[in-house]
Amino acid sequence: MANKSTPNLGDATASPFELIRKELDAVEQSLRDQVRKFDPGVEPYVSYICDTAGKRIRPTLSILVGGATGRVTDDHLKLGMILELIHMATLVHDDIIDGANTRRNVPTANCKWGDGIAVLLGDALFSHALMLSTEFDDLVLSRSIASASRDVCQGEILQTQRRFDLTLTKNDYFNIIEMKTGALFAAATELSAYLSGVSQDVRSAMADFGMKLGTAYQIYDDCLDLVGTEEQFGKTLRTDLEKGKLTLPMLYLLEEAGDTQREILQKRIIQQEELDLTVLAGIAEYQGAIGKSLQYATDLLREARESLSLVKASAYRDSLAQMLEFLLELLGSLQKA
Repeated sequence: MANKSTPNLGDATASPFELIRKELDAVEQSLRDQVRKFDPGVEPYVSYICDTAGKRIRPTLSILVGGATGRVTDDHLKLGMILELIHMATLVHDDIIDGANTRRNVPTANCKWGDGIAVLLGDALFSHALMLSTEFDDLVLSRSIASASRDVCQGEILQTQRRFDLTLTKNDYFNIIEMKTGALFAAATELSAYLSGVSQDVRSAMADFGMKLGTAYQIYDDCLDLVGTEEQFGKTLRTDLEKGKLTLPMLYLLEEAGDTQREILQKRIIQQEELDLTVLAGIAEYQGAIGKSLQYATDLLREARESLSLVKASAYRDSLAQMLEFLLELLGSLQKA
């Protein structure tokens, strides 16, 4: 279980989640049912990941958009469950790449069993999710889910490829995080609207909502890696710095730092030296870089709110808006950190 004092998007005000508690419980049961479909020798590993992966944001989005665009059906729940399995696979692989030892206050799969088992476990989750997607009697759905999965993998490859790369631009960064995080959020919202049979305009608006929410959430997570504490958030932090990931705050800092400080930072990046947080905190422009990043995410969330105007007023739409408001609060809390 996550530390209850740890804030995250999945803990947004009780109302959005209480509204769909029955549906989320059904998704949780479906995930447990899928665990039992693995070989008995593999099942305990999958069960462990299922217990520690967490916040179920993607199923929540699928269900809420289903309600906001029509009515929630079993297919909306199934979509959310499949996307959650894909997300779980990406977490396993992320932790290997980052060398992370904890997630949600418990050991990661790679820490517990080694990189070899963890890689294969992530692969098993990916393939199982894609197999389940073929059960939809609709090629648009299965192809779209596969496409989103490919985007996630491509985003991870590009991010790994561009570590310690001073030629990385902010546009490159946004392209990467839209693939590695935004793609699954957008799949949850757009495909849920598709299942409801709404117009292309509404589908596009829901895709935009999901992409902007997911992108803002990734920017929040990137800022959290710099200013959060492991005790508070229950996972390994500072991995971006250690692994040379040039996230939005670092790109702003490189852009705005004085010549001497920029030269020091660039030298350390080129030589793949650890970018110690105390070094960054001593640079005058550091707080401004964090603030600019948080403001960019804030602007995305305000734009995402406009997308909700295309669906009729309902408790489901209100719940989607509350998710935006909670993430805005999280961004504000980092600004004060």
